[in-house]
Amino acid sequence: MGNSLGKFFTITSFGESHGRGLGVVIDGCPAGLPITVEDIQGEVDKRRPGAGVGTTRRAEQDKIEVLSGVYNGVTTGAPLCLMVWNEDIDSSEYEKTRFLLRPGHADYTAYMKYGGFNDFRGGGRFSGRVTVTFVMAGAIARKLLSLLGVEVLAHAVEIGGIKAEPQGFAEIRRNVNQN
Repeated sequence: MGNSLGKFFTITSFGESHGRGLGVVIDGCPAGLPITVEDIQGEVDKRRPGAGVGTTRRAEQDKIEVLSGVYNGVTTGAPLCLMVWNEDIDSSEYEKTRFLLRPGHADYTAYMKYGGFNDFRGGGRFSGRVTVTFVMAGAIARKLLSLLGVEVLAHAVEIGGIKAEPQGFAEIRRNVNQN
């Protein structure tokens, strides 16, 4: 997978887990789409890690910055550039394990793809932290699609033989919007 997705609405994700920050450039968003930082921030806040078992101890604020493409609350037709800065970074332990391939991580894949030149700290481009860029782009896409009357919902009905209770669209919509 490359760093860009899409043809008419193209997103290019950039940054690494322990780099200066992460961002996304969105090309193909039409001019005149009403958008606020709060529209994007609300979606990004849903993905922030909690304090539960198995989540990262890293406490990033993920405050969105719109660097280009929005003026006076509407898109301009120019590429949008959205950014969050990495603030809670401690890379000190990663050098010790630089050449150890961690189970359940993409260390081997990254090494093979980039020949060892990749930023391995915190998983680099392969970190779950990179998903913030897709969430920012998704918030813009959701806003655009809603103006066209399109709503996208997802619901897992079975995982590993365990079936979820049947739910109607109203319940699924409520769960999607709350989580």
